[in-house]
Amino acid sequence: MAVNPSIITRDLDKVAEPTGNIYESIHIVGQRAKQISSSLKEELNNKLSEFASTVDNLEEVFENKEQIEISKFYERMPKPTSLAMEEFLESKVHFRYPTEEGEE
Repeated sequence: MAVNPSIITRDLDKVAEPTGNIYESIHIVGQRAKQISSSLKEELNNKLSEFASTVDNLEEVFENKEQIEISKFYERMPKPTSLAMEEFLESKVHFRYPTEEGEE
């Protein structure tokens, strides 16, 4: 997915359209952004854990080019909120409202 990493002005009517309420739409986008952030963080930690060393070798601590490249890659990625907003506006986010107990 190609998402523009810079700040973009959004049409609030388009954001509110799927739910009929701008606040509900923003809440849904926020929840999706949390999911994306959590999965990206887990993915990054898994990749960086490959470099974890029990030996404190001064050369390894000083500079590990592969580890730095992985970190830079994740820093350049679009923010989770941008990804979530794009998914929401492209109708790729599925949401539902909780039902009252006993109501089906």
